[in-house]
Amino acid sequence: MKATLTIKKRTYQVDLSKPLDLSIPMTGDISNVNAWYVDHPRIEPHVEHGFTGSVKQGASTNFNDIWFNPHAHGTHTECYGHITREVYSVNEKLKNYFFLAEVITIAPGKLGDDFVISKHQLSNAMKGAKPNALVVRTLPNTKEKFSKQYSNSNPPYFMEDAMAFLVNSGIDHLLVDLPSVDKERDGGALRCHRTFWNMNGDIRKEATITEFIFVPNEVADGMYLLNLQVAPFVNDASPSRPVLFKITEV
Repeated sequence: MKATLTIKKRTYQVDLSKPLDLSIPMTGDISNVNAWYVDHPRIEPHVEHGFTGSVKQGASTNFNDIWFNPHAHGTHTECYGHITREVYSVNEKLKNYFFLAEVITIAPGKLGDDFVISKHQLSNAMKGAKPNALVVRTLPNTKEKFSKQYSNSNPPYFMEDAMAFLVNSGIDHLLVDLPSVDKERDGGALRCHRTFWNMNGDIRKEATITEFIFVPNEVADGMYLLNLQVAPFVNDASPSRPVLFKITEV
């Protein structure tokens, strides 16, 4: 199914029959991707008063309880409420769901004992593009990202000036295949989160960061239509399913 849409006074044709899903499924066991020193998620039949919610175990329905942390256990989208004293819900702050998105691929560079994403790398990869959303695929890009245990692994992260560059480039929605845009252990500074949401100025209340995506290797760098949907949780972060669609300008 093809459709025509106009964004920023430009007209595009989009094929809605070929979605490119960037989300990582939640498995509910030890094979699930994980970070931030928490146990793996669980998806288990509800047990109460002799009832076990499993057809296999004799119940009329499957009736599972699910335990997980959105920041630790899979693809999730977060708002500035992630780092505020007050409670702000991403479900309330994300009000639009379709954006022009640029996909770029970056091999994080070495900085001491760390691997980082720099302003220079972002500028070179974006090539002057100014989309609403930016999707960053890091190298190496292997299926290990579906099950990697990130705790105590010091994953790659963004430099603070790199994040400022994205804000100045008009990026309102950042999607990354990492557990965080900040260093795993930074003493709680969270400089890149704070920079992206402009916490020391006019807060960018509708801006979002999506972490733990996976961009298949067959998805080429370039411009796409992004559909970004979150589960309607009243929480700073929620499980999400970002989907790309190829577009052609007409």
